[in-house]
Amino acid sequence: MRILGGRWMDDLQIGDLPSLTQSELSPPLCRRCRRPVGPMDEFEQWKEQILHWWSLGLEYLRQVPPTQLYAAVAVLVFTILLLQSIRLFKRGKSNTIVLTGLTGGGKTVLFYQLRDGSYHQGTVTSMEPNEGTFVLHSETTKKGKIKPVRVVDVPGHSRLRPKLDEYLPQAAGIVFVVDALEFLPNCRAASEYLYDILTKGSVVRRKIPLLILCNKTDKVTAHTKEFIRRQLEKEIDKLRASRSAISDADVTNEFTLGVPGEPFSFSQCVNKITTAEASGLTGEISQLEQFIRENV
Repeated sequence: MRILGGRWMDDLQIGDLPSLTQSELSPPLCRRCRRPVGPMDEFEQWKEQILHWWSLGLEYLRQVPPTQLYAAVAVLVFTILLLQSIRLFKRGKSNTIVLTGLTGGGKTVLFYQLRDGSYHQGTVTSMEPNEGTFVLHSETTKKGKIKPVRVVDVPGHSRLRPKLDEYLPQAAGIVFVVDALEFLPNCRAASEYLYDILTKGSVVRRKIPLLILCNKTDKVTAHTKEFIRRQLEKEIDKLRASRSAISDADVTNEFTLGVPGEPFSFSQCVNKITTAEASGLTGEISQLEQFIRENV
């Protein structure tokens, strides 16, 4: 069905045809030769127009000083490389968070709280790493695209700690869980384990951020995160002095901690060390989740 002169062909009567002008019945004409334009002619017109624009562009470039032209090209190339680098960085960024610490600190309860908000029968002692990739339970109701997190709960038993070395090279962050309720009896052991982690080459070279998470702070007799941080710093300072006196043949630790001649502080570490509080049994893990989202 064709429209002629603004009227549908089906609506036209035979007597109406003579009233239509020649321009309404004729196809469009070429601007140059005034002959009817076909599909190939339209293509040629577009081709000529593009070539005209191309020639104008070349003429403009010839008028631009070479130094300005080179600078513009350099800026364009730099911008492209920067955007590609950002894309590759985002794509290659790790999403692994490693939970570690002494046995009985509540790591596994925290793992299940992050995964599905459950308590997993209150207390669990792991003899094998718990591992899972999931959207944090608190984010399951959020709209939009949410990046899944790979969480690894490494057992704290001394015989199983070597498994930690399998996960540290991929870690985006380390959560060192401390039992705030039973901290003082375990302060020495926790400090030794933390010292070993902070002097590992895989942690120092990649500057992996570490969170000292004081768990079970819902209990009245639990120690505060400030107290635990100070005590760990004091104990690590003693360890640093005793281990520096050991023979150079002892290469257990790849790096040393702190500044010689000054009391040790976590602020002296090359990687960022922070402290936070949590309660796995009550589900209060917001500071832990914040650390995860800051690094994943």
